[in-house]
Amino acid sequence: MEGARGDAANDVKVSGPTELASKADRRGCCCLKTACQIRASWSRRASLHFDSDSCVCLAGFVSSEAWSGLPLRESRGCRDALISESCLTLAFSDRLESWDLQKEEKTPSWSMEITPPPESSGPSVGLPLVPGGYIATKPPLYRSLSPQLRAKSLALSSEHAILLSASGAVYTWGLGSHGQLGHGGLSSEEEPRAVEALLGMPMSCIATGSWHTVCISDGGDLYVWGWNESGQLGLPSRALHQDVGTSPAEGPQEGEQHEEVFISIQAFPALLDITPSCEIRSVSCGCRHTAAVTTTGDLYTWGWGDYGQLGHQTLISSDEPQRVEFFREQQMQVADVVCGSWNTFAAVVKDEVSCS
Repeated sequence: MEGARGDAANDVKVSGPTELASKADRRGCCCLKTACQIRASWSRRASLHFDSDSCVCLAGFVSSEAWSGLPLRESRGCRDALISESCLTLAFSDRLESWDLQKEEKTPSWSMEITPPPESSGPSVGLPLVPGGYIATKPPLYRSLSPQLRAKSLALSSEHAILLSASGAVYTWGLGSHGQLGHGGLSSEEEPRAVEALLGMPMSCIATGSWHTVCISDGGDLYVWGWNESGQLGLPSRALHQDVGTSPAEGPQEGEQHEEVFISIQAFPALLDITPSCEIRSVSCGCRHTAAVTTTGDLYTWGWGDYGQLGHQTLISSDEPQRVEFFREQQMQVADVVCGSWNTFAAVVKDEVSCS
């Protein structure tokens, strides 16, 4: 499903799930018929197709028809891809290439040879290395992590980073002005620092938005922290309740006083109980919204919904996780979810969902 940006004269917003394959087929792209992964930016997506020969297809707001729809010949054999509003970066087994999507000609704006780490260096974490063991040609810009800190996955936002270690510990660093580091304060960190509140609880998945961070424990629990202005943490948001004129809690009983409780910044991890009967399997974050998939194939979304990115057939934001009913109605199970800045993509299988 997708919520898309348009210009002022022709603003396009899709507020409910829409199948992508039918649109791509008309341009001759078969990527969505086979195993693929989605990489999303604000207004475009890259479909990374895995078959006998991997390739990438682009869709969305592109400056030229040359970049849209059909598989990019130049992407044949790539292992991974990242896309932004201005460029497409492709990772091959022996090189990295970046392409300027604002230009008509298909010539890499830069290219860099890479060499995989030697087998004796320990478990591979999927990071390509240039000679000297760095991930770029200018080593002084980078500092090695502690040898004891083996990375399993890394998530980057606009101003902070979150790392999941092989042991399941979570480390964060960068700007902390919105509580997005999870250390209990608003200070920034120059070095990876373990999120102490999560120590002893191994995590299996991490994700981050612009100023909020989430992770899933091995037991399927979801933890959230950071900025909550748009309800992206699933906690009561003052801004949202002022817009609709409601309170996040029930009214006071007779003779009792009640103080409304809102959370704008959650500076340490909070357990978010989405559904008591199902565990969380995967999670993804947009700039100001969050989406999570349960082990039984339900998709829940919450946060800012002005572009339809929540998939509830409205453009209304929500600070409470809500199930996307479309997939239940169509007897589909959601296998995975990927959020772009203001859009959401779900991979589904046709089946019955057993969890009520």
